[in-house]
Amino acid sequence: METPNIFRDFGISDEVASYSQRILAGLTDRFAEIDRVAEINQAKVLLAMRKNRVDAACLAGTTGYGHDDKGRDTLERVYADVFHTETALVRPHVTCGTHALAIALSANLLPGDELLSPVGKPYDTLEEVIGIRPAPCSLMENGITYRQVDLLPDGGFDYEGIRAAINDRTKLVTIQRSKGYQMRPTLSVKRIGELIAFLKGVKPGLTVMVDNCYGEFTETLEPSDVGADMTVGSLIKNPGGGLAPIGGYIAGTAKCVERCHYRLTAPGIGQDVGASVSVLRDLYQGFFLAPTVTAAAMKGAVFAAKLYESLGFRVVPDSVESRHDIIQSVELGSPEAMCAFAEGIQAAAPVDAYVTPIPSPLPGYADDVIMAAGAFVQGASIELSADGPIRPPYAIYFQGGLTFPHAKLGIMMSLQKLTERGLVKLDR
Repeated sequence: METPNIFRDFGISDEVASYSQRILAGLTDRFAEIDRVAEINQAKVLLAMRKNRVDAACLAGTTGYGHDDKGRDTLERVYADVFHTETALVRPHVTCGTHALAIALSANLLPGDELLSPVGKPYDTLEEVIGIRPAPCSLMENGITYRQVDLLPDGGFDYEGIRAAINDRTKLVTIQRSKGYQMRPTLSVKRIGELIAFLKGVKPGLTVMVDNCYGEFTETLEPSDVGADMTVGSLIKNPGGGLAPIGGYIAGTAKCVERCHYRLTAPGIGQDVGASVSVLRDLYQGFFLAPTVTAAAMKGAVFAAKLYESLGFRVVPDSVESRHDIIQSVELGSPEAMCAFAEGIQAAAPVDAYVTPIPSPLPGYADDVIMAAGAFVQGASIELSADGPIRPPYAIYFQGGLTFPHAKLGIMMSLQKLTERGLVKLDR
């Protein structure tokens, strides 16, 4: 079957297919650099698995208390070696990225302490964890205060503002690597390292946590390589490689992670319990595949940026900027365009392709959210997906794609929906 006929089978016009192919032709060098990073990260994961003698027994699960779970404990050593940390918590009992962050924060903050965000407003779901939007069991409800310093208009750090915000109660600093639902640049590992060095220069005893969601394996270094005390993420994003069905990780210092184990289970019990049941094979194999799966998602993001940039839309990052997460934001300018884009992504999904996404309320979000997510694992952001809150500037956040051909097809489908509704006009 010839390529144009494949696209026609999905309802993609020859005009959209031809335009997309012209855009793709100019991305060879960008894709080669992404492959270079993936090769380094693949070697890093493989070396950690070899060093820790992963064997068939590690892939079997446990039940009940999960005492002496070889596979669970070995996997945590593998993560610690890849992230170059003293230890790690990697568990299917962590339900999502927000849960992992909540564990790390609540375990390492006590009543009277203050949490500082030097990179502006955190991701929407953390607002209730912190207590910015009041919620039962929030940090603020438990006597922990919060302060934030916004980024400068150019996306830089407000170092003087940060210095002024640090006080004798400042205990923990949270740095969100990715943009969340904001049209700001994602932070590179280098910039995170510079910020951590500044923070610890002002107050050496500070604990620094980095929300690493969407950023794993997009560079050859991780935040833990540049001074982060805790690096936190979700297994249904990059490190799960599309196979992990659930879970989260916290990699960092023994002191911080031990407290996280106690918060996840119970004081006095900690890391010694937690049956892995039957997920270990998927967690190991997903982590092994993660560098190349992340590379596929990165290629999809670059293609989306170049395509929509060429049509006059504001995209963050643009098609030539360096990339530090898998998310591509496109400022579409209207709810109608957001919905059309999401419909295209959903129509290209292997699961629930017949479903039409509509804006709806979601737990943890203040605004209705449009979400396209026809995934094998519910909510898995490393799979092809797009979402965004229905609020100005009406930006959609595209991410994922277990393979680049799938990501490419989804992006083309999104453009097809926009052209069908007269929201985009292609130059011939």
